[in-house]
Amino acid sequence: MTLLHACPATERRHAMVEFQLRARGIEDPGVLAAMGSVERELFVPSALRARAYDDEPLPIGFGQTISQPYVVALMVEALELSGDHRVLEIGTGSGYAAAVKSMVAAEVWSVERNELLAARARSTLDRLRHDNVRIRSGDGACGWPGETQFDAISIAAATGSVPAALLEHLAPAGRMVLPLGDPHGDQKLVLVTREGTDYREEELTDVRFVPLVG
Repeated sequence: MTLLHACPATERRHAMVEFQLRARGIEDPGVLAAMGSVERELFVPSALRARAYDDEPLPIGFGQTISQPYVVALMVEALELSGDHRVLEIGTGSGYAAAVKSMVAAEVWSVERNELLAARARSTLDRLRHDNVRIRSGDGACGWPGETQFDAISIAAATGSVPAALLEHLAPAGRMVLPLGDPHGDQKLVLVTREGTDYREEELTDVRFVPLVG
């Protein structure tokens, strides 16, 4: 067991923020505070809690993973969230990223295809009092039926192109971050910004996510 694993969770969380996030260019104070507050170890299987703050993704069951802390922070920072923003999240997974977003945005609406993962995430978020997160089980490529537009959209699964329904969900001047590319190969984390009726794309970094199913 490494020294990092032997430290209490609060110390490992602080080390994660300092050495994995701040040292690699994450600057948003709200994002850093959220990453330093959310107890990541409670969102991973109990057998992996000693590795919760490692600089890598971890399996959470059903062929899904909890993303590496740096990637979560980078995606949230790219959205430039504020306290009045509504966020649509595609791919709830463990609920960890939703918890982080919930601390810097007004509301998080999260869609998870796997019903068991959705129920597990809901239970964890309820227990930790992240009351501004809504979760539904369904096809994330369809967005959130009945809702119109969101200030920000985060997609935690790879796709070759942005689903049309999600582009329609993006409010004017809204920001979307997602992995674009081969769902089973190379991908780029891309920031999409809506400018009137146009959409501008900016590549952020190389990533590897599970495929978007839908």
